[in-house]
Amino acid sequence: MKNEPSNHEVPAPADLKLEARLSQALARLPDAAVPSNFTTRVLQAVELEESRRSRRWNWGWNWHALLPRVAVTMAVVLFAGLAIHHRELTSRRTALVQNVARLAGAQPLPSVDALKNFDAIQRMSQPRADEELLALMQ
Repeated sequence: MKNEPSNHEVPAPADLKLEARLSQALARLPDAAVPSNFTTRVLQAVELEESRRSRRWNWGWNWHALLPRVAVTMAVVLFAGLAIHHRELTSRRTALVQNVARLAGAQPLPSVDALKNFDAIQRMSQPRADEELLALMQ
């Protein structure tokens, strides 16, 4: 609308005359006939449009509602993960303690004399080639 004055411009006298004639012409027009239930029909149309909007999915991002839900979900997942990790560590430690207890109870500790001669016993248990047998085979 080029002819409308902006905030800084003063309307031209020709524009004022044109607007005055337009206002007079509109004042001479007769009022349109409106049905008696016009208001009721308009309100029903508004209600129908509102119900259609409420049934439609709102796919727009509402960060004010989404962000707290994501934060709470992440906190719950983190807490559950830490609880599961703690439970797993506890069960592994319990199994380790039970295995050590079983081993300690199953075999008696070696005597002090056996420990003194441990190196000699260890050397005896290592396989060696039988030199006499090898000499006979050659």
